[in-house]
Amino acid sequence: MRLFLKYKTLSFYLQRFFVCALLLTGVTAQAQEIEARAYSNAPIGINFASLSIGQASSGNYKLTTEAASYTRIIDAWGQSGKISLVLPYAELTGTGRLGAQTINASSEGLSDPLIKASVNLYGAPALTLDQFKSYQQDLIIGASLAASIPWGHYNSQQMINVGANRWFIQPGLGASQALGPWRFELAGAATIYTNNNSFLGGNTLTQNPIYSTQTHAIYYFPNTAWLSADATYYFGGQSFLNGNPVGGPQENWRLGATFSYPINPRNSIRIYSSTGAYSRTNNSYDLIGISWQFRWGGGI
Repeated sequence: MRLFLKYKTLSFYLQRFFVCALLLTGVTAQAQEIEARAYSNAPIGINFASLSIGQASSGNYKLTTEAASYTRIIDAWGQSGKISLVLPYAELTGTGRLGAQTINASSEGLSDPLIKASVNLYGAPALTLDQFKSYQQDLIIGASLAASIPWGHYNSQQMINVGANRWFIQPGLGASQALGPWRFELAGAATIYTNNNSFLGGNTLTQNPIYSTQTHAIYYFPNTAWLSADATYYFGGQSFLNGNPVGGPQENWRLGATFSYPINPRNSIRIYSSTGAYSRTNNSYDLIGISWQFRWGGGI
C-alpha cells in the first residue's frame, strides 16, 4: 500500500508539472526547435563560431541559456556537409503551485551538449569560395543526425533540471527550394530517447519518440541579410513512469521568425523568437534570443 501511495503521489505531481519539467530541460524543446537554413550550401573549409543567449518562459518558469557553438563546412562525397557542436549553460528559476503547496524550481549549470552532422544529398556541390561565387541554388535535399550527450547538471531529487540525464538521437531529412530571392524549406525529424533511470529518487522515466516537421519561408535581401517566417508541428512523446503512462501524447504547433544581418564579411548577428500557437497538452512556451556569429577559413 505504501508503494502504491508513493506512485499515486508521484503520478499526481507529474500530471501537473511533468510537461513543464521536460520542456525546461530542453527534452521537449529540442523537438520543437525551429532552425531555418538547416539544409543549405556554403563553401567548404569555412568555420563558424557563435555565442548566443536566449530565454524560454512557460508560466512562472524561466530558462535562460547561454551557448557557444562551432560549425565546419566539409566535403561529403562531393556534396557539402557540416559538423556542429553546441555547448549550452543554463539557469532555471520559477515557482508553481500544486493546490495549496508551492513548488520552487532552481537549477544552474552545464546543459546537455549537442553534436550534429548534416550532409546534403543533392543540389549542393562541395565548392571552394571562388567556385561558390557562381553557384545558384535550385533544389537541395539533405539528411542529418543529431545527438544530445547527458553531461548536463542533474539532481535526481529534483523534478526540473538543466540536464536531462538521458541521451537522445535525432535523424532528419529536409529540402530547400530557391525561387528568386526566396527559399522555401521543409524538414522532418524523429527524436528518440533513452531511459532516465534516476528520475525523482530512482524511478525510471521513459518516453516514446517525438516526430516533428518544420517549414520556413526565407527572403534574402541584396546585402545578404535574410528574414524567415517559421513554423513547426510535432506529435508523439508519450511519457511513462516505471512503465505507467503519465499524461498523454503531445501535439503542438509553434510559430516563429528569424532575422540575420551581416555586419561585415566575417561577422553577423541573428535575432530569433517563437511562441506556441496550439498545444494539446498545455506545454507551450515563449522563446526569444540573439546570437553573434564569426566566420573564418576557406579563403575568407
